[in-house]
Amino acid sequence: MTEFVVRLADERGRVQEQTHAAATADELRARFTQSGYFVYSVKAKGLLGGDSRKKKVKLETFLVFNAQFLTLIKAGLPILGSLDLLARRQKVLSFRAQLEDVAQRVKTGESISSAFEAQGGFPLVYTTTLLAGERSGNLEEVLQRFLDFQRVSLTFRKKLKASLVYPAVLIVMVVVMMVFLITFVVPRFAQLYDQLGTKLPWETVFLLDLGRRAQSYGVYVLPIVAILGFLVFRWTRTDAGASTIDRIRIGTPFLGEVWIKYQVGLFSRTLSTLLTGGLPLVPSLETAAKAIDSRQIGSAVYRSVETVREGRGLSSSLAATKVFPELAVEMIEVGESTGALPQMLNSVAEFFEEDVQTNLAWIMSLIEPLILVVMGAVVVVILIALYLPIFSLNASAGSS
Repeated sequence: MTEFVVRLADERGRVQEQTHAAATADELRARFTQSGYFVYSVKAKGLLGGDSRKKKVKLETFLVFNAQFLTLIKAGLPILGSLDLLARRQKVLSFRAQLEDVAQRVKTGESISSAFEAQGGFPLVYTTTLLAGERSGNLEEVLQRFLDFQRVSLTFRKKLKASLVYPAVLIVMVVVMMVFLITFVVPRFAQLYDQLGTKLPWETVFLLDLGRRAQSYGVYVLPIVAILGFLVFRWTRTDAGASTIDRIRIGTPFLGEVWIKYQVGLFSRTLSTLLTGGLPLVPSLETAAKAIDSRQIGSAVYRSVETVREGRGLSSSLAATKVFPELAVEMIEVGESTGALPQMLNSVAEFFEEDVQTNLAWIMSLIEPLILVVMGAVVVVILIALYLPIFSLNASAGSS
């Protein structure tokens, strides 16, 4: 007999972990399922320690694997044989090791959902979707839904990133040009004015002094900036840092509203995928909350879970958080009243994703010329400050 840690939810959606002994993981899973529990995972107790292979897989690589996995299953190959075949063909070594471990766990009687969950590097939505497929006996259908969900999400993210490329390039160009002017051009003018020995305007004196300091201390500034950047990055990975950054994002004018809409769209599509796969509402909400990047919106979803457990509707529970947009709440309410909540959640996701793209395109159309104007203004100010003494000399020479 082996000891297993079982993570399950009762009929009211309350999640708990228990330790039980059984011959296999499937036997223990079947025992609790027959008793009316919803079983998230069953893990052997000895497999819960640290694992060096807990490395996230690139989404594109993961989607290719799942597309091939689904094709092999549809062709009639057993799950274990499909896993062995795809593990041997996998070029990414860390991912291959994870697939080999999944296949080994399945051979010993563990379910495929808990075998993937034990790796620690796969999306929670994926392992929960697999669990829904195991419970319903229709793994092919839930895998297809997951692939459709991830393809839409990946396409949307790529569009967002593409819209940010040009402004990012402009900002980098501004920074590089500023560094070049201050560290290379300004010191050349400083040498010229030292030779002339003329009285300089305060604007020119300030700029020349800035150039000298940049040349003298620039070597020390770069490592300090790099260290500060690294420390800030590590701080953003902590709970306090991530929460602070999220509050700043949400509080930023215009961009905060876009960020909320993006997160609501992600939440709606994730929840729709899980509900369509056959999962109960409460476990689906908990999983969807973990898939959200925003701490504030994720916390709001967790608060709504408690009221849903008490029997209130999803729309009223989300409205009580005062975080979700009113339109999203109204659409979800219509979905609940008509019995088509998963379909309505998909509509919510499509609406807000399209709205995010439109708003982002509008914001970028304003930011791009603004960056160019700022860049031009900075260059003009620097050039005027540098050439002002020369203009003064020419004026005095002309008057004499």
